[in-house]
Amino acid sequence: MIESTIFTPCQIGPITLRNRTIRSAAFENMAHGNRPTEELFNYHTAVAKGGVGMTTVAYASVCQSGLSFDGQLWLREEIIPDLKKLTDAIHAEGAKASIQIGHCGNMTHRSTCGCKPLSPSGRFNLYSPTFTRQITKAEIYEMVEDFGRAVDLCRRAGFDCIELHAGHGYFISQFLSPYTNRRKDEFGGSLENRMRFMKLVVSKVMEEAKDDMAVVVKTNMYDGFRSGMQVDECIKVAQELEKLGVHALVLTAGFVSKAPMEVMRGAMPIKTMAYYMDMKKFWWLKFGLHLGGRIVIPTVPYKDAYFFETAMKFRKALKMPLIYVGGMVKKEDMEMVLDAGFTAFQMGRALIQDTDFVNKLHSGEVTASGCGHSNYCIGRMYTLDMKCHQCMEKNGLPCRLQKEIEKAEEAVKKTNR
Repeated sequence: MIESTIFTPCQIGPITLRNRTIRSAAFENMAHGNRPTEELFNYHTAVAKGGVGMTTVAYASVCQSGLSFDGQLWLREEIIPDLKKLTDAIHAEGAKASIQIGHCGNMTHRSTCGCKPLSPSGRFNLYSPTFTRQITKAEIYEMVEDFGRAVDLCRRAGFDCIELHAGHGYFISQFLSPYTNRRKDEFGGSLENRMRFMKLVVSKVMEEAKDDMAVVVKTNMYDGFRSGMQVDECIKVAQELEKLGVHALVLTAGFVSKAPMEVMRGAMPIKTMAYYMDMKKFWWLKFGLHLGGRIVIPTVPYKDAYFFETAMKFRKALKMPLIYVGGMVKKEDMEMVLDAGFTAFQMGRALIQDTDFVNKLHSGEVTASGCGHSNYCIGRMYTLDMKCHQCMEKNGLPCRLQKEIEKAEEAVKKTNR
């Protein structure tokens, strides 16, 4: 029997993965106190045991001002022993360990990040909502050093790979996008200027990664709205990243503060999101979701392998290794993207629904994930830890949430027929 390409080894920079499956950096909300927890340890260890080639620990801020949630990692000296315990456990199961690093920029509040949120241009952020402060030139160069220090911390914590977050409207993406970058100095204006911060950060990350850590960059193929980055400019950004020598790109799209469902597709589960929110802390947001959630966060229809057609434009424009992400739930689609020239692919929701999915795929027990794409896990993870509704007792969910799940999953079935 011929082995599927999915289960053949692949090379990303200096590291070799046992197969071509990668757990994407989907936010776990399992870093209470901004440090690793037993839940984070158990989840990633289970994914590694489940057969994945590499698991990515989600967004870790390079400094305190880059935190957007209380359940995110903040990379600092005191958490290195706990992270090392995690990477040792991942390695013991035969998988590689990656960590996504970044800075959230304007997508936070003073109560979370410890200061007035930073942004390229100091504009009001309706998403948070909050007023922000324009980052100074001196602070830009200080932040570049923060990224470098973060890579050194990750090396000492035992990580094999760094995933630099330069998409989804996080800070590097905010500099790249004309929607959020209205600066008049050398960091704003032309695309060349808007790429300047990214180039400084990537150069520093590559320097600190040396020759033993892989560096991949998560970058947008488009922002998802008229005044944002479009495909042609994003291809130029990707070509610049190729020149800078990064080992692979993760191709994504969407802008959390403007086009969030472009990232994940489907409907945002408004009732689920509001249900889990703390009424005392977020009463205004809870009220706003009920009042106009569907208008502010419109549905973007889900289909399997939803980024594939756009990603192929990047595949044709670049020679470097590319990692596909977006709607990877069926074996036939996984083989399709690999046959099209992608080195590996990432999965998020499939490994939330079942951490043992890769092993089951390899054994032939399944050929597709059981994820129904209701996005319950997404609506829940901004307040509690991420969890699939299938992993919970059905009678543990209120009737209105069960109905929302059923409606969303039926809509996905109709789209994919």
